[in-house]
Amino acid sequence: MIDTLHVLILAGGSGTRLWPLSREEMPKQFLSVCGDSLTLLQRTASRMMTIAAPERLRVVASSRWKPLINHQLAGIGLNGPSLIIEEPEGKNTAPAIALGVARLVSDGATGDDLVLVCPSDHIIRDGAAFERSVEAAAEAAFAGNLVTFGIKPVSPETGFGYIKTFKTARPWLDVDMFVEKPDESTARSYLESGDYYWNGGIFCFRVSDIISAFVDYFPEIAPIFNAGPDDLSRWFMASPPQSIDYAIMEKARNIACVPLDAGWSDVGSWDAVYDNSPRDENENATVGNVRLQGGRDNLVVGYDRLICGVDLDSMIVIDTPDALFISPRGSSQKLKDVVRDLSEAHCEEVSEAPVIARHWGVYKVLSKGPRRKIKHLEVSSGKSLSLQYHMHRSEHWVVVRGAARVTVRAIGDDSAEKSHLVHEGESVFIPKGYIHRLENPGKIPLEIIEVQIGEYVGEDDIVRIG
Repeated sequence: MIDTLHVLILAGGSGTRLWPLSREEMPKQFLSVCGDSLTLLQRTASRMMTIAAPERLRVVASSRWKPLINHQLAGIGLNGPSLIIEEPEGKNTAPAIALGVARLVSDGATGDDLVLVCPSDHIIRDGAAFERSVEAAAEAAFAGNLVTFGIKPVSPETGFGYIKTFKTARPWLDVDMFVEKPDESTARSYLESGDYYWNGGIFCFRVSDIISAFVDYFPEIAPIFNAGPDDLSRWFMASPPQSIDYAIMEKARNIACVPLDAGWSDVGSWDAVYDNSPRDENENATVGNVRLQGGRDNLVVGYDRLICGVDLDSMIVIDTPDALFISPRGSSQKLKDVVRDLSEAHCEEVSEAPVIARHWGVYKVLSKGPRRKIKHLEVSSGKSLSLQYHMHRSEHWVVVRGAARVTVRAIGDDSAEKSHLVHEGESVFIPKGYIHRLENPGKIPLEIIEVQIGEYVGEDDIVRIG
């Protein structure tokens, strides 16, 4: 563990490359993939806690993800008011890193402290090898370099940027140039040369060195480092969107590359998920209640329903409560065209996720149709939903676990607010337009089945009053 090391985990991205599991409301950093019980964000944070003290970890992300991040990181013992650095909006990695460093400085980081920046949605299988690379990067950063981690390539990938390096007498490599995504023949020549590495988006530097680099190469956001805590968002918003590679790394001269050979993957497709998943004797990777008879080399992912397959070969099957994706292995990169077509058709399955985290817990949509929606809510101990009412729907709550404290009153009823307990097996009806609140006063999670009925059951039919 490096005493002076701070960690910035970038978790602001959104995307649907692993649709239908990933959605605009549930990007892949918040998913469990490759047979792991932890999400990619949880796995990243756990890995970082082996190299830096937990209080030195920060997650840089949009405020929309704050409830989900808090919920997931609490599951691995990480919490605290300073854990999340909120981006007012997405502006790519350069402003995100500048905001993160500025917040570290306002919280007491010195110019000689180190900062490790890493994405939240990658897999690194060999933790010991990663720690060794971080130690080498720290040495290079203390020598005044801005360090990028070069992923040792294992195939001629055309979906990654590359870093061209040359060897020196020092324990790290010098960087000749950053190269955009190549075509296949060029990527093959990169692989054969041994001088090129994949650009994995992991960086390490001293606080003073990265601030100087922003001043020299990206001055639009440089005032953020002298701003007070209340002005950080203003300078962030004034900055143009820019990647850290284009804004800093491709321009600075003090760039070093530390090779990383640690089982890295960006898990950018279902084919990549298969490659990084545990497999049985027939090379099948399965998640959930899956039964395969005959066939081999398949990835089958399900969560609720029983999935049975006979004589499937090299197939991808991804089953979620509201969408099913089937493709031959090797074709999952074409998923982006499917998602584009669905987006153009305004299919809500692209954006809305079946399972959503809120500050009070999580909910899952069980069924929906015209004039109805059925949910399963899990409210954490001591948490409550806001005081609210709905214009277009009524709700019926059935308690299936725990005890709920429920408040229900008509609009305009100025009598003292009264609440009552609803226990397992009991229910309560909330008429359309009635003010209500749901709380969990108990020590165990509260589970509710919620039935919504009305002419409109969208999530935006909520008027919050407290």
